[in-house]
Amino acid sequence: MARDPHSSKYRPQSHRDLSPGKNAPIETHGRTGWPTTTIVPRTLTRHDVINVSPSSADCDIVISGAGLIGSAFALALSQSGLRVTLVDSGPQPKTFPAMPQRVSAINLASQTMLARLGVWSEVPDDKKIPFEAIETWDAASTGSIRFESAELGINALGHIVCNNALRFALHQVIESSTPHALVFDEVIDAIKPSSNGVALTLASGRQLGTRLVIGADGPRSNVRRLGQINMNDVEYSHTAIVATVLPSQDHGRVARQRFLPDGPLAFLPLSDGRCSIVWSVPHDRALELLEADDAAFALALASAFDHRLGHIETLGPRTSFPLHRRHAETYIADRLALIGDSAHTVHPLAGLGANQGFADAAALAEVVLDAVSQNRDFACRSVLRRYERWRRGENTLVAQVIEGFYTLFASSDGPAARLRGIGMDLTDRSALMKSFIMRHAIGLSGDLPALVKP
Repeated sequence: MARDPHSSKYRPQSHRDLSPGKNAPIETHGRTGWPTTTIVPRTLTRHDVINVSPSSADCDIVISGAGLIGSAFALALSQSGLRVTLVDSGPQPKTFPAMPQRVSAINLASQTMLARLGVWSEVPDDKKIPFEAIETWDAASTGSIRFESAELGINALGHIVCNNALRFALHQVIESSTPHALVFDEVIDAIKPSSNGVALTLASGRQLGTRLVIGADGPRSNVRRLGQINMNDVEYSHTAIVATVLPSQDHGRVARQRFLPDGPLAFLPLSDGRCSIVWSVPHDRALELLEADDAAFALALASAFDHRLGHIETLGPRTSFPLHRRHAETYIADRLALIGDSAHTVHPLAGLGANQGFADAAALAEVVLDAVSQNRDFACRSVLRRYERWRRGENTLVAQVIEGFYTLFASSDGPAARLRGIGMDLTDRSALMKSFIMRHAIGLSGDLPALVKP
């Protein structure tokens, strides 16, 4: 039975005047010069295709996934005049937990984007903790590197942000300052494209007509499947264990990572001296650690981290997820585009996943806004291909670099480890090399969309 389209679940959010500076109109910028394979079975035929004219569409763009990336993309279009609907499979968040389980390392470029969208100031200070240095060292050698924000003349290299708090802030800004509609507890079941529109069927049976569909619904993207886009998927045979802990020594606003033979272990600074840990281990070892009692896990964790922050005083709930490297064979289909984890995922050792997604959202918004300013069909393949060429190359390069680091540190062979340690020490002594690495990692260099350029 179809839900009432006039219910609060489908009600567009109220619109208010945007205050100068905080949510100022976003300029459109022109741009020049801009494993195993999962095979998705083809289910649509030409007989399924129907016609949806722009004038009869319920909205101009439907975004599947109201998480960090989908919500940011919607906000980037808030001054465009385009009618946007976000559809999310989960319930509407009313608040966020006091102790985060999942966090993201937000670099300067992503912070700049969120500030321009009026979101950054809405995230509570205790849910976005700046880190002023990054310290990495190798368990199999004496090699180490330390990056400091002072070397670039900035206050922080980035922030560790609670995902739930950031998502909540994104939704608050969408609800208070845009005409966009948010639809929760709903899933797109069918996508039927035509030459100038797309007909969507939701799980409830409701029909939506739109001009462009965006997949921002995560690594198991339903939109990607319905769009018949194949995904190259490499399984690392590792599990990431995530928890919030309180070490006995203060973290000093430093993000730390130790490269162990089994995989990296990161301690990311949070408020009140707490840290979010991300520990990558083989599946069988992960099972042992997840089943261990708190005392045994805390001892193993402190030992694996070389007691760099002392012992573990308190330990929050542990969660885990399997690690994959994924990359869609294409980011676009007929009147469809993928952003964020729907298009790509990488190993968390570099903390770049969310930042890649925000850059995707900013790039696609820039391409769409540029087409709108020229009275072009923003959902046609030639426009969407411009986005794909831009971002797929950038994301491929990031994935290759991260894969190189993962392979480099996976070996505990004596000679290889010694050479690795020497390389780390030489890099640590080179101000030029460290500046180059830091500038790219935090978003001060590279082929960046205008919205994320600091």
